[in-house]
Amino acid sequence: MTLIQHEAWVPLHAAGRRFDQALAEMFPDYSRSRLSGWIKSGAVTLDGATATPRQLLRGGEQVRLQVELAAEVTSAPEAIALHIVHQDEHLLVLDKPAGLVVHPGAGNPAGTLLNALLHHDPQLAELPRAGIVHRLDKDTSGLMVVARSVPAVTALVDMLSRHEVERHYEAVVLGTLVSGGTVDAPIGRHMGDRLRQAVRDEEDGKHAVTHYRLRERFRAHSLVQCQLETGRTHQIRVHMAHINHPLLGDPLYGGGLKLPKGATPELIAVMRSFRRQALHAEKLSFVHPVSGEPLSFSAERPADQQALIEALRADLLQHGANDY
Repeated sequence: MTLIQHEAWVPLHAAGRRFDQALAEMFPDYSRSRLSGWIKSGAVTLDGATATPRQLLRGGEQVRLQVELAAEVTSAPEAIALHIVHQDEHLLVLDKPAGLVVHPGAGNPAGTLLNALLHHDPQLAELPRAGIVHRLDKDTSGLMVVARSVPAVTALVDMLSRHEVERHYEAVVLGTLVSGGTVDAPIGRHMGDRLRQAVRDEEDGKHAVTHYRLRERFRAHSLVQCQLETGRTHQIRVHMAHINHPLLGDPLYGGGLKLPKGATPELIAVMRSFRRQALHAEKLSFVHPVSGEPLSFSAERPADQQALIEALRADLLQHGANDY
């Protein structure tokens, strides 16, 4: 366990404010809900006495915080290889392979990224979700940032909610796009299938915006860059399917295998063996949550997606025109 100890005095300008509100400003490294819980448990005292989160302040009181961070994650550590591209005392950035589930859950109780992180750094058990502040789908590859300290968890969650983390993805989609654009369409759970998300109306869905840019056009597919403005479940997959350009290989939203007319044997073989959505988180940029240093990371596309793109290029060169 990690012991956290702080001592401070309530500023005079906080007179008349609630204890939990003032405390959140005094200790911005911790979330307001966490601080409120510590007040209720007696881990935070006011002039040596316990208090309530709603207690009004006079200003000038002494605040003492002393708490041992207990394990918040009970999953077992597992020796699963991680491709770490950056690490410091507050965070790490990793390149997740396709096929690795991020969180344990129904059908995947072990063998997840979370289990691997606990093996890499046992102290992550003291952080919510072992420091995982955002996720990638099982069959999406690429970059993720993981917090390694309480201040980093608080700051990164806030940065993500304010859309201050820049995330670029590369995707291969069905159909030939003419140009890029923006999809601004709310997303919510599909009415008839609990495994799927869907574009919904504003009352039922959450605000979701995806920007996409055409990089390369093949005979019956397109290579695009997608930039998330928001971060909803399956957002790129749902939005691209919504504009009738679902991701190649997507089992939920893709509509099955679609080969261009006269496809080369090499392309047929590659496409039939590509059994996941063609989506890779290639770039991640943000300001370091503690030092304030600008950070930017890139991850090369995985071998299976590289082979797919090369086969699409070769097919285009052989035929020379878009043609289903």
